[in-house]
Amino acid sequence: MKTTEFDFDLPPGLIAQRPAEQRDQSRLLVLTRKSMELAHRQFRDFPEYLSAGDVLVLNDSKVIPARLRGLNQATGGRFEILLIEENATNDWWAMLRPGKRARIGSRIQLTGTDGTPHAIHATVVEINEEGHRRLRFEGVPNILDSLELLGEVPLPPYVRRGGNELRAFDLERYQTLYAGPPGSVAAPTAGLHFTKNLLDRIREKGVSVCYVTLHVGLGTFTPVKTEDIENHRMHEERYEVPAETAVAISIATEHGKRILAVGTTTVRVLESVALANEGRVVPTRGRTQIFIRPPAQFKVVGGLLTNFHLPRSTLLMLVSAFAAPGETRGREMTLKAYAEAVRQGYRFFSYGDAMLII
Repeated sequence: MKTTEFDFDLPPGLIAQRPAEQRDQSRLLVLTRKSMELAHRQFRDFPEYLSAGDVLVLNDSKVIPARLRGLNQATGGRFEILLIEENATNDWWAMLRPGKRARIGSRIQLTGTDGTPHAIHATVVEINEEGHRRLRFEGVPNILDSLELLGEVPLPPYVRRGGNELRAFDLERYQTLYAGPPGSVAAPTAGLHFTKNLLDRIREKGVSVCYVTLHVGLGTFTPVKTEDIENHRMHEERYEVPAETAVAISIATEHGKRILAVGTTTVRVLESVALANEGRVVPTRGRTQIFIRPPAQFKVVGGLLTNFHLPRSTLLMLVSAFAAPGETRGREMTLKAYAEAVRQGYRFFSYGDAMLII
């Protein structure tokens, strides 16, 4: 399939700049695959689509304040640093702007959000084929522990902010309530809609609420640039499936109950593990580059809760695959649903509304 087949028009005014006032006040567009019917609901209605014995799986990765500022010690020039992936303590791959000035051996002094220099330094030790820089940090036992002080929330570029505008607000709202292990540089956004009360209501229905961890990298949100989608290559991302999640999924599957994934990242974890284990979800950890696109089959996931995604993105392609497993018509179904969402004024992307496919 061609990348251009996953394009759609979106009025800029529908790109959400802030989330709903309360997390569960978002809207919910429900697509029923068998009938191809659409329903317009509120997110607080989501539990109505769950049944006792179902398993709801969420990604509990925590977003880190991965955007840093620094000064070139040799020239005084300013750098913007976006941490991408941790290799080891104080050893990270990162994107730097301006990249051409970040040569191997360059030393960078970190600054606070107010521009105040700090005693933490980073040295560029390697440059990969994508132009990312490998940084070694000094002056701190673990740079992760200093990110709350020095870092900024790595909001997507379509969410516009000026300076430290709404910094405290974004630190809270660009994070799920159940976030656990730190490591993501972008939020698993489908989970942003959940409140404690809503999760309690779901459990009261007899639904098992379980977690996996996938540390979201930039590759998940990168638009596909190849002409044919089959030529696109995903970045690796780290994941973990705990034993309690694997057991809950196994029991539900044996009893014919559904596994509902919250977010495309959760789908990628569950389907990656099942693909490597003859269709079963087992306790494990690893890395995945899985690229789910039409006409993919799904071994585990029977329902998907997700946000509205960017044109030409791998996320839109995954949603299109899930809308009609094993077929290519899911692309048309998804784009028709998106067109209806545009007509009805749904809010798109990270801070926007949600979509449920069942």
